[in-house]
Amino acid sequence: MESRVSISKAKDNLPAIIHAVEEGSTVQLTRHGKAVAVLLSLERYRHLSVGQRDYWQALMAFRQNCAPADLVEDSAVFMEVRDRSRGRNFEISG
Repeated sequence: MESRVSISKAKDNLPAIIHAVEEGSTVQLTRHGKAVAVLLSLERYRHLSVGQRDYWQALMAFRQNCAPADLVEDSAVFMEVRDRSRGRNFEISG
Protein backbone atom coordinates (compact mmCIF):
# COMPACT_ATOMS: atom_id res chain seq x y z
CA MET A 1 0.00 0.00 0.00
CA GLU A 2 1.36 3.41 -0.91
CA SER A 3 0.48 6.56 0.92
CA ARG A 4 1.42 10.22 0.67
CA VAL A 5 2.48 12.29 3.67
CA SER A 6 3.72 15.85 3.79
CA ILE A 7 7.18 16.30 5.24
CA SER A 8 5.81 18.43 8.08
CA LYS A 9 3.34 15.70 9.08
CA ALA A 10 6.04 13.05 8.70
CA LYS A 11 8.16 14.84 11.30
CA ASP A 12 5.33 14.49 13.83
CA ASN A 13 4.52 10.87 12.95
CA LEU A 14 7.90 9.40 12.02
CA PRO A 15 7.75 6.34 14.33
CA ALA A 16 4.35 5.29 12.95
CA ILE A 17 5.49 5.88 9.36
CA ILE A 18 8.64 3.80 9.89
CA HIS A 19 6.54 1.00 11.39
CA ALA A 20 4.21 1.05 8.35
CA VAL A 21 7.20 0.94 6.02
CA GLU A 22 8.66 -2.02 7.92
CA GLU A 23 5.33 -3.79 7.43
CA GLY A 24 5.57 -3.36 3.66
CA SER A 25 3.98 0.00 2.90
CA THR A 26 5.63 2.60 0.72
CA VAL A 27 5.30 6.24 1.71
CA GLN A 28 5.76 9.22 -0.57
CA LEU A 29 6.96 12.36 1.18
CA THR A 30 5.52 15.52 -0.31
CA ARG A 31 6.43 19.19 -0.20
CA HIS A 32 3.69 21.60 -1.23
CA GLY A 33 1.71 18.66 -2.63
CA LYS A 34 4.52 17.44 -4.87
CA ALA A 35 6.22 14.08 -4.19
CA VAL A 36 9.91 14.63 -3.43
CA ALA A 37 11.05 11.37 -1.79
CA VAL A 38 9.95 7.83 -1.05
CA LEU A 39 10.35 5.77 2.10
CA LEU A 40 10.50 2.02 1.65
CA SER A 41 11.69 -0.92 3.70
CA LEU A 42 15.33 -1.94 3.69
CA GLU A 43 14.27 -5.32 2.29
CA ARG A 44 12.49 -3.65 -0.65
CA TYR A 45 15.42 -1.28 -1.22
CA ARG A 46 17.86 -4.18 -1.36
CA HIS A 47 15.58 -6.05 -3.74
CA LEU A 48 15.50 -3.05 -6.09
CA SER A 49 19.18 -2.17 -5.93
CA VAL A 50 21.11 -5.43 -5.65
CA GLY A 51 22.46 -6.94 -8.82
CA GLN A 52 21.64 -4.09 -11.14
CA ARG A 53 24.00 -3.79 -14.05
CA ASP A 54 24.46 -1.03 -16.50
CA TYR A 55 23.48 -1.54 -20.12
CA TRP A 56 26.96 -2.55 -21.29
CA GLN A 57 27.32 -5.21 -18.59
CA ALA A 58 23.90 -6.63 -19.41
CA LEU A 59 24.69 -6.70 -23.13
CA MET A 60 28.00 -8.48 -22.57
CA ALA A 61 26.31 -11.07 -20.32
CA PHE A 62 23.63 -11.60 -22.96
CA ARG A 63 26.23 -12.08 -25.68
CA GLN A 64 28.11 -14.63 -23.58
CA ASN A 65 24.97 -16.64 -22.87
CA CYS A 66 23.21 -16.48 -26.23
CA ALA A 67 24.47 -16.96 -29.76
CA PRO A 68 22.64 -15.00 -32.49
CA ALA A 69 21.78 -18.27 -34.25
CA ASP A 70 19.90 -19.37 -31.11
CA LEU A 71 17.58 -16.35 -31.19
CA VAL A 72 15.41 -17.42 -34.12
CA GLU A 73 14.95 -20.67 -35.98
CA ASP A 74 14.94 -18.96 -39.37
CA SER A 75 17.65 -16.33 -39.81
CA ALA A 76 15.89 -15.07 -42.97
CA VAL A 77 13.37 -13.39 -40.68
CA PHE A 78 15.68 -10.38 -40.43
CA MET A 79 16.28 -10.03 -44.16
CA GLU A 80 13.20 -7.86 -44.74
CA VAL A 81 13.48 -5.77 -41.58
CA ARG A 82 15.75 -3.08 -42.98
CA ASP A 83 14.27 -0.50 -45.29
CA ARG A 84 16.66 -0.37 -48.21
CA SER A 85 15.13 2.67 -49.88
CA ARG A 86 17.34 5.68 -50.51
CA GLY A 87 15.50 7.72 -47.93
CA ARG A 88 14.55 11.30 -48.48
CA ASN A 89 14.95 12.71 -51.93
CA PHE A 90 16.69 16.04 -51.83
CA GLU A 91 16.69 18.27 -54.84
CA ILE A 92 19.55 20.64 -55.26
CA SER A 93 18.45 23.84 -56.88
CA GLY A 94 20.94 26.26 -58.12
